[in-house]
Amino acid sequence: MKTLKKCHIAGFVACVSLVSTSGCSSMMMHSGPSDGYYPGTRASANALTDENSGWVIKPLAALDLPFSAVLDTLLLPLDYYRSGDTDSPRERVHRSEQANHTDEVMSQTMAPYAVNSPAP
Repeated sequence: MKTLKKCHIAGFVACVSLVSTSGCSSMMMHSGPSDGYYPGTRASANALTDENSGWVIKPLAALDLPFSAVLDTLLLPLDYYRSGDTDSPRERVHRSEQANHTDEVMSQTMAPYAVNSPAP
């Protein structure tokens, strides 16, 4: 009876870990600038076909490929909405800081602390 409970726990842990790692290529590709349609699926497929991919990455990419395909399909409206956007989030933040003069404000408020703080 105890071994049956252990098998259920191991199966549950395996299922939870499989679901929690599913679609990670798609999530990573959607966090940056627009990369067209199905970017996570393309990233997983490229990892599978790339000769420089290690032996650890290829099984993970093969496992992630169907989940990324499903997630990319669900995120198609977002890809369509962002199809003309080529900016990265870093570039948008940099433009916002320049427009709001955040660099000047930070240099004025942080400069006295930097001068008076001891060197490590």
